[in-house]
Amino acid sequence: MEHLVSSWYNDRSLPESYILPPEDRPGMLPLGKNIPVVDLGAPDQTDILQQILEASQEFGMFQVINHGVPSNLIDEAMSVFKEFHALSAEDKAIETSKDPDKSCYMYTSSHNYATEKFHFWRDGLLHHCNPLEKYIQFWPEKPPKYRQVVAIYTAELRKVGFRILEFISQGLGVNPDHFRGELGENQRVLVNHYPPCPDPSLTLGLCKHRDPTVINILLQKDVYGLEVFKDEEWIGVEPIPYAFVVTLGVLMQIISNGKLKAAEHRVVTNSNLARTTAAFALDPFNETLIEPAKALVDANNPALFKSLSYKDFLIKYRADASYGTTPEELLID
Repeated sequence: MEHLVSSWYNDRSLPESYILPPEDRPGMLPLGKNIPVVDLGAPDQTDILQQILEASQEFGMFQVINHGVPSNLIDEAMSVFKEFHALSAEDKAIETSKDPDKSCYMYTSSHNYATEKFHFWRDGLLHHCNPLEKYIQFWPEKPPKYRQVVAIYTAELRKVGFRILEFISQGLGVNPDHFRGELGENQRVLVNHYPPCPDPSLTLGLCKHRDPTVINILLQKDVYGLEVFKDEEWIGVEPIPYAFVVTLGVLMQIISNGKLKAAEHRVVTNSNLARTTAAFALDPFNETLIEPAKALVDANNPALFKSLSYKDFLIKYRADASYGTTPEELLID
């Protein structure tokens, strides 16, 4: 745990290993642009479906409001996430090393920390959520309410996730339950923490990447940092109180046979404020076959991607040091 940014960020200037090449550093953002915001509480379900479909085609990312998750639960969840990241490095090590199969663990920068050329300004706590009775015993017991609060929170996020996936399924013209079962039941939480950075102009919290997921549902609360790449420019994702940011991953682009877009995004840092976020991912199981939905493939619409297991997909994804590889480069025939 000695590499965790939160263990030493106050003690020194930005280390050389965190200083990115000029072409990869954050620059100025265009003014007045933002991603779509979808009101899940609106009465017209057809309109909600259309908004989600258009945002998924154009941005691969959108925010949702009136999603049904109580605001007090969101506050409690963010509170325990922040409390966990405020623990000592020793406590974090103890709290994330209970499962020999590593269903709950911490890392810094990326999974490629030992081999990557440059590091990124973040610490991450990752743990599995489903089935709860299998994994909750390995979750942190500090802070004391972590397990209780996060169990309720992730159950609510699961409902939101499958509701959004049902809209997407209907928009694509596949079975409304297409993502239930193997394609969406491997659920995980990734709690990222970005401490104040000595020089945000030189580094990133996360580099440009696409998520190796079906969808991610992100709670970013009130500190700016997320940006999405569209039309050759970066667009900042404005924090909206109690909204969630929904990001389509590479798996969604594959399953939709290219009809929907995996969002390319990154995270910038802040010199004054720490930023803590929580991403809830709906993913397949390791042996699940990842391929375009059969209903979307015919003689006129051939499969754009070859089939492979989710486990093999992750191996290919993580082997790419930049995390910038496109879905086509990974999987196209």
